[in-house]
Parts: sequence; C-alpha cells; structure tokens
Amino acid sequence: MVLKTDFPPVRACLFDMDGLLLNTEDLYTDCINLVLEKYNRPRLPWNIKAKLQGRPGLEATRIFEAWAQLPIDQTAYLAEVTSHQRRLFPGTDPLPGVQQLLSDLGRTRYWDVAPAKGRSRVHIALATSSHLANFKLKTDHLTELFSVFETNRKVLGDDPRIQPGRGKPLPDIFLLALKTINDSLPEGEAPITPEECLVFEDSVPGVEAGRRAGMRVIWVPHPGLLTEYADRQPEVLAGITGEAGDVDLHQVGQVGDGWAERLPSLENFPYERYGIVIPDVSVDGESLCASTLPTASSLPRLPKFQPSYSIAAFLY
Repeated sequence: MVLKTDFPPVRACLFDMDGLLLNTEDLYTDCINLVLEKYNRPRLPWNIKAKLQGRPGLEATRIFEAWAQLPIDQTAYLAEVTSHQRRLFPGTDPLPGVQQLLSDLGRTRYWDVAPAKGRSRVHIALATSSHLANFKLKTDHLTELFSVFETNRKVLGDDPRIQPGRGKPLPDIFLLALKTINDSLPEGEAPITPEECLVFEDSVPGVEAGRRAGMRVIWVPHPGLLTEYADRQPEVLAGITGEAGDVDLHQVGQVGDGWAERLPSLENFPYERYGIVIPDVSVDGESLCASTLPTASSLPRLPKFQPSYSIAAFLY
C-alpha cells in the first residue's frame, strides 16, 4: 500500500446531514428510548445503534425487532415514535462548526467573480438518506443554514434517481450529488472528478459509500459510535469494516492509504490541507458575490410529513 499525498485541490464538498450537520442522531435515539422505556425495555445502546446505521430497511428492522422485543406491533410502535419525532425534530440544532464551515465554503463563490491564481470556488451539495418529508420536519426552522445548498444540489433518500436498495454503503447518492454539481457548473468550468470531491460523514456506511465513490472522506463520528469502533478506526477510514451488511467490497480503500481522516468535529476545519482557499469575510458585502447566493424564496415547497410504515424509517 502506497500512501497517496498528491491529491488535487478539493473542488466539491458533499455533506451528509443527520449526525453530521444536525444533532438528529441523539434525537432519533431519544424518540426510540421514550417508547422503549414506556414498555420497560432497556435504552438503545450504541452497539445496537451502530449496526442499524446505513443498513437496508428490512435488515435494520430485523435487527431492531430482534433486540427490542417490544410487546406492540409495528403500527403501534410507529404511531408512538412518530408523535415523539413531530415534537422533537423541529428543535434540531446545527452541530459545532457547521455554521462557520458552510459560511466559509459559500463565500468561495467570490472566486467566480474575482478569479485569482490557485483559488477556486468550492461547490457543495447535500446527500442525505432522510426522505423528503422528514427533511422538512428537521430543517424548516433552519432555512438560512440550508439556503447555502442550491435547490437542485440537494439529494435526499427518496430521490427517484436512486434505485431501491442502492442506499449507503453503496456510492450512488454521492455520485448523484456530484452529477447535480457537474450538470450546473458555470459555462467553461471543467467537470469535477470524484478525486476532487470531499465527502463529510458521521456513519460507518457513509464513509464506505464515499470511498466506493472514489472520493476523499472526512469522518466525524458521534462519541458513542467512536467508542464502538475505537479499535477499528483504520478499517472504517478505508471503508472495509464489513459492518454495512453483505455487500461487495470492491472499490474500497486500504488501511492508511491517505484518502480519509477522522476529525473530532467540524470546528476549525483545516482548509489548507485540502487546497481550499477561503476569501476574507469582508467580501460578504460585495454585491457581485452576494448576488449569487440562494434566497429563501428559491427553496422548494416540501410535502406534509407522513409516517413511513417501516421501523427502519424511524431509525435512519
């Protein structure tokens, strides 16, 4: 194995959402625990939660039901957990460093109107497994934060362009997110390659999906998840844990190959390491730069939240 160090500068950043941008991992757990506690079942531990992240719905449901042993059927469980989600999800908050990171990357649009050698805009896209209705429930109160993502560059879990059964750890969602960027690049700008992309993820299957897509990856795990994988971090970064289920392990990495790293949070992101140059904050007041920013009126109207009839839908 040869450590790769000659990467091109990052031209696109692709973001997961739950547990990476927003504190929803803890809220999901809270909703589930409220139901478990009602029926005198133990709280959801991280060794079970970690196995649910990113798995196909039927497999996640099987694991959860086998562990939880709830005395109610799926319909009753869904009704209870949905009521908790309706109450808690509108209170989601950005995780540390998120607002600054997105603001900084958004400001790189300045290089489109004031070109300079060695400086270029960093395009961003959202690639989340959350379905459209759940996305609305979690983000309606965070319009300004998510306005940095152009409408056509938001790829959600129920996007019809993603075939059923092709979610993370398969690379489809990140490859589609890159396509949305390349399809809307300014005239004359060369298409962005996977090697020029940086994926931001908190889950193990998400890291694997990014590696399968041929992209560099930043892993920012929840402390509970990190504890579960304390002895396997190199495997996680290489995308070779096998924890995502019985999937083909082609097109993943090797331990220590330099394509991925773990960060404790998104605070104080090391832009220079990835060839990213952030314009000074003073450019925010320049009309040419500001005119390219999306507005709240450009955001899509999303449908009313409807419950999904699968336990897995309420796990991830």
